[in-house]
Amino acid sequence: MRPKRLNVKITIPFLGEIGGEWEPEDAEQRAAWELYVELVTRVSVAPLREDEGSAREALTSMYVLFATVRDILKRYGPDVAPPGARNEVSFGILAVTVLNRAVRPVLSKWHPRLTAWESSAPAGRSAFEHENTWHEIGALRADLDSLRLVLLELAQVLSNVAGAADLIGTSEVVPAQAPRASVSSQPPAPRGPAVP
Repeated sequence: MRPKRLNVKITIPFLGEIGGEWEPEDAEQRAAWELYVELVTRVSVAPLREDEGSAREALTSMYVLFATVRDILKRYGPDVAPPGARNEVSFGILAVTVLNRAVRPVLSKWHPRLTAWESSAPAGRSAFEHENTWHEIGALRADLDSLRLVLLELAQVLSNVAGAADLIGTSEVVPAQAPRASVSSQPPAPRGPAVP
């Protein structure tokens, strides 16, 4: 069940906090679910370990969020960005602010630098190996991790608005071992009507 009214706060490194009160409309609830699904199924909210994934892949995943949010905003229209009082927020305000104030600066800073480094790769070295020999890779990964925390906060807010379960924490759940199939000497019972 989605909340009637909630207080929202998202911390953006070096900029401060955005937030206020949010009383989501139905369109905002649906938009929140759509963006939540996009966030939890991307690299954006998962830690980028040194031995897994690439910074290029993470930057590309972040870049795609712009098209995703743009599409959601156009599809739902002004219902997801209603005018409100000074201390009120909406789906539109949160999504656009996080993109422009948190995601865009990271992409603007690191995309050209990483592209320049990638172009210097010697023949025979994989892109992943070359990326990890870059003297700035640690700083890039640190910025990606800071951005991940912002997107994680946004995802948690969107989950609350959508009235959805925490799908981020489910990746840490260890599935129970499936029961072993029993062997039977009898044929299985027929299902449905017999076909002549």
